[in-house]
Amino acid sequence: MVCIKCQSRTKVCNSRLQKRANAIWRRRKCLACRYVFTTQESLDTEKSWVVQYSTALPRPFTRDTLFISVFKSLQHRPSATGDATALTATIITQLPAAMQQAELTSTAIATISLQVLQRFDVAAATFYQAYHGDVL
Repeated sequence: MVCIKCQSRTKVCNSRLQKRANAIWRRRKCLACRYVFTTQESLDTEKSWVVQYSTALPRPFTRDTLFISVFKSLQHRPSATGDATALTATIITQLPAAMQQAELTSTAIATISLQVLQRFDVAAATFYQAYHGDVL
């Protein structure tokens, strides 16, 4: 990677895995100007994951689609946006276990989402299950 200040080469001084964010945090130092900065690297799921639907052609995975379906289930809560953001991140960290050759099924996504919602809020899980009953 190049320095954001002088575009020279950099080296990694410190690196840590962030399990909750599914990312890697790195402290970098420029070899020329000695400028220190932090980067965060994460997987681009929209370009690397494909979702197979039962009645349609495969489509790229979109975090926003998952977020909206979780958010709709949590609309009865006063903190729905924050809760949906956190739960979406939790669901995304659990999806690689259900993956088969970089492909997910819509059923696997719905099942994992339902399990996470059941642990968080039973009413939201019930609404999610009613809304996604055709996939589950």
